[in-house]
Amino acid sequence: MKLKDKKALVTGGGRGIGKAIAMAFALEGADVIVSARSEDQLAETVKLIEATGRKGIAVKVDMSRREMLQPFVKEVSSHFPVLDILVNNAGIGSAMRARYIADFEDDYWDETIEINLTVPYLLTKAFLPAMIKAGWGRIINISSMAGKTGMPTGAAYCASKHGLIGLTRTAAEEAAATGVTVNAICPGPTNTPMMDERFKASAELFGTTVEHLKATVNPMKRIIEPEEVADLAVFLAAETGRGITGQSWNISGGAMIH
Repeated sequence: MKLKDKKALVTGGGRGIGKAIAMAFALEGADVIVSARSEDQLAETVKLIEATGRKGIAVKVDMSRREMLQPFVKEVSSHFPVLDILVNNAGIGSAMRARYIADFEDDYWDETIEINLTVPYLLTKAFLPAMIKAGWGRIINISSMAGKTGMPTGAAYCASKHGLIGLTRTAAEEAAATGVTVNAICPGPTNTPMMDERFKASAELFGTTVEHLKATVNPMKRIIEPEEVADLAVFLAAETGRGITGQSWNISGGAMIH
C-alpha cells in the first residue's frame, strides 16, 4: 500500500493511461477523483476503483472550456480539501486534424495548447499552494515522447508536450525545498484509443499499414501498455520518488533514449 490514504486527482481518467493510473493508485491505497467529458467512461473507472475498497469519485468536465475550471477546482476541493497527488493526464491528440504546419488549422492549434498545456498550468497553480503548505505533494504531468522530438503533422501536439516539460521543470525548481515533487512521464506509442487514431493517420501519411507501424515503432517491436505507464506513476507518487523532481521519464521501448 504505497499510497495508503493519499488523495489523488487524475484528469482524463475515463480511459487509456488515465484510467490505468487511477486504478494503480487505488490498488496502492489511494482515494481517487477522475475527470473527463464522458460520464459513461468515468462511471466504469469509478466502479473499478471502488472494487478495490477505495473511494472513487467522478467529476465530469470539459477541459477545453476554461470557464469550467474554477468550478471544477472547487468541486475537487470539496471532496479532498488537501490534494496529495495531481496527475495532469487529460489531453488532445494529433491525429484528428493532422496537417503540415503550412496548412495547420489555427483553431485546432489553440485548442490543443489550451488542453495539453494551459490546463495543466492552471491546475498546478490551483493545487500546488496547498501541497506546499502541507509539506508534501506530487504533481505528475503526462507529456510524450513527442515532447522531446518533432512529429510531422503534429505541430500543436509537439509544441504543447514540449511546453509541458518546461512547465514541469520550472514548477519542480520552485517547489524543490517544500516536500513537493513535480515530474513528467513521456510515453512512446501506447495502446490507447488516442494512439490508434494516430497510427491510422500516420499509415495514410506515409503510405504504409497500421500493422507495420506497430511492429516497427521501437526497438522492442511492441507498443507500450497503459499499465506500464501507471507503474511508473506509482513509483513517482510514492515515497520511492521522494528524491526525484524536475525529470521527464521516457517509457518508449527504447525509441527515445535522451
